[in-house]
Amino acid sequence: MQDIDEKLKQDAIRKKFVSIDRTKGNNPSVIKMTDGPLIPKKGEKHVMSSWRLTFILSIALLAYLLIFHRDPYWSIFKVTIQGTPVTFEVTIFAIVGAVVIGTFTGLGSVSKLRVINMISGLYVELIRGIPLLVQLIFLYYALGSIVHVEGMVAAIIALSICFGAYIGEIVRAGIQAIPKGQMEAATALGMSRSQAFVHVILPQTVKVILPAIGNEFISMLKDSSLVSTLALSDILRKGREYISRTFLSLETMLIVALIYLIITLVLSRLVGLLEERLHKNG
Repeated sequence: MQDIDEKLKQDAIRKKFVSIDRTKGNNPSVIKMTDGPLIPKKGEKHVMSSWRLTFILSIALLAYLLIFHRDPYWSIFKVTIQGTPVTFEVTIFAIVGAVVIGTFTGLGSVSKLRVINMISGLYVELIRGIPLLVQLIFLYYALGSIVHVEGMVAAIIALSICFGAYIGEIVRAGIQAIPKGQMEAATALGMSRSQAFVHVILPQTVKVILPAIGNEFISMLKDSSLVSTLALSDILRKGREYISRTFLSLETMLIVALIYLIITLVLSRLVGLLEERLHKNG
């Protein structure tokens, strides 16, 4: 019995690492698997310390520029910050659409029906192979040739379709990470497979994929700057308009970068707190 428990522990450990260097005898070194920007958690002091340092420095630099160099940084800040509502509007609506698309894609990827499985795989490979900027421009002009589509709608649809492919892979991996014994135990208790999936598999999957979904949300916020090509007045578009009037490109882009950095840091911490609360409440 102890041998079985030890083997189960070893298998669980192997799933958490990309590779293991076995050249050092009984004490192999390991390389942890990470995906995207790290989300700061209380238990990870080095990540939390790095987050705090970056956040304090970015706030201090922005405050220094706005207080001691009001001309031109205060004017730049007032103009660029006006694009924040558009940036958040595009990101929030797009992440909702991406989660819906990604959920169906992930379910299709683990489906036993070969046709559905193939369609999901084709969608993922096709979308992941085309740059987001190309998708934005193509979708905007392709839909525009059929029906009148506003830039906001085209941007939300393009971001949803693009990130839906990545979230689909996250959902697929999350479902496959749940031990098969969970489904077998649920069906043995009298549940149907659909009931077992909704009440047993899905809640555990959400806890597994939440950090990765948070990373995709943060990545989408940064990639939403590409919607400026569709003439949407987001943060970057406001900055480019200011540059066209004043030719202060370096100063303007510095403020734009600081705004995106501070928003990203705040969101990464909020995602970390959400994940901690979810695990705490079981």
